[in-house]
Amino acid sequence: MIYKLLVPGPIEDVEQVRVLEWHGGEGQAFAEGELVVELETHKALVEVRAGQAGILRSVISQEGDWVDIGSPLALLSDSADEQLPDGLDELAEMALSFEVS
Repeated sequence: MIYKLLVPGPIEDVEQVRVLEWHGGEGQAFAEGELVVELETHKALVEVRAGQAGILRSVISQEGDWVDIGSPLALLSDSADEQLPDGLDELAEMALSFEVS
């Protein structure tokens, strides 16, 4: 199955975050709880961790990009050979956890 990883929220007084660093490239497998991407707000760092195992298939928001809360960051899948869809609307959201520090 293909999942979309979205900018987590809500985060108090924040509408946008900047993609700071991806912790792996396309094809990287992530275990549940593993750090996938770091985001930053004007005041804090946001660590986004995989809420389920998956493979990073396509990075949508690049390092340095400013993106809105709820916007897609990347596509992940259960296996590396699943065909990526043309659109994102029908995709399930990937389970995640995040911490603001």
